[in-house]
Amino acid sequence: MIAFVTGTVSAVFVDSAVIDVGGVGIQVMCTPGCLAGLRVGEPATLATSMVVREDSLTLFGFSDFEERALFELLQTASGVGPKLAQAMLAVHGPDALRRAVATEDLATLCAVPGIGRKGAQRIVLELKERIGSPSPGASLAPVSGAAAGDDWRDQVRAGLLGLGWSVKEAEAAVESVAPIATESMSDGAPAPVAELLRAALRSLSKA
Repeated sequence: MIAFVTGTVSAVFVDSAVIDVGGVGIQVMCTPGCLAGLRVGEPATLATSMVVREDSLTLFGFSDFEERALFELLQTASGVGPKLAQAMLAVHGPDALRRAVATEDLATLCAVPGIGRKGAQRIVLELKERIGSPSPGASLAPVSGAAAGDDWRDQVRAGLLGLGWSVKEAEAAVESVAPIATESMSDGAPAPVAELLRAALRSLSKA
């Protein structure tokens, strides 16, 4: 198992990043929030989980070990594969997911594209006793998930497109969270991309 990768960021795409580790480019599938903290040419450390299939080996990357552990736990629930587990972490952070499962908050779970009420009930039933309480976790290299100026628009839009939403839906969602971004940046701070992405996904699920 590859527990983590450390190297220079060579490229960042809408759903993955390429990390140069000793001259070898390793592609890592990441949540939009994780990708938002990566910059081409800068060093990065990502906790990783490898998913093995008959025809592929896919490496998923996370900002810390807590996120990775939850990603792997989510897949033990019936009907939850790596893509859906990654989408769950894209919409909600680890603490929010643990809280939703522990309190049987089906509405929060259903905010994730691909999860219906029956699926949410199944996840709660199978994971409630194992998912644990919200905790800070052990961070490897904190990801800021922040962007200056209007860069957040491109990052949130790219994240939504990478998760399968249409251009029209992504544009509408970006505009819906613009007031939140403006308020966040009112004191000169960069926009919290990961938080804005989650808000955009929630707006899409309601629509």
